[in-house]
Amino acid sequence: MSAPEKPRLLVSFDQYLPYVSSAQTGALWKLAEERRQLDANLIRLPPDGGVAAHVEHALDVLLLVVAGDGRLESDGEQLALAAGSVAWLPRSSRRALSAGAHGLVYLTVHTRRPGMSVVGAAAPALAVREGGEAPCSLDRVCPECGRMRAESGAPFCAWCGERVSDAG
Repeated sequence: MSAPEKPRLLVSFDQYLPYVSSAQTGALWKLAEERRQLDANLIRLPPDGGVAAHVEHALDVLLLVVAGDGRLESDGEQLALAAGSVAWLPRSSRRALSAGAHGLVYLTVHTRRPGMSVVGAAAPALAVREGGEAPCSLDRVCPECGRMRAESGAPFCAWCGERVSDAG
């Protein structure tokens, strides 16, 4: 039995962000601890960029704006976002994000979603766990985080914020 994890400081965004290129967009930082129960991502959207409208059916998401400004759109309502804003994105809600003229940097936190995996290397043939998306949906898999994009035409991944080059 391994020792329990201990609380520790992972990153100080006030000290981290000034060293990140202002041209860099998408996922700037990710929570990567192996035995975590949460996922967290620091995302930068470029000026006037956005995340297309989508619905997350499985997870509630907490969104904390770290820098910049923008809008959260949901069911025709627009909420202004600025540094320090905290928004709750309940599961099954339709949402879209758009950055203002200076871009938007935000942290998302949600329960960790188990990834798709290949079962046991000792198996005689590669066995894939049942379920998941059909192969015809591979064009919607984000190359950065491996999750399914809400829409095949979305320019950014709704999970990690990474620009998707084949969108459109």
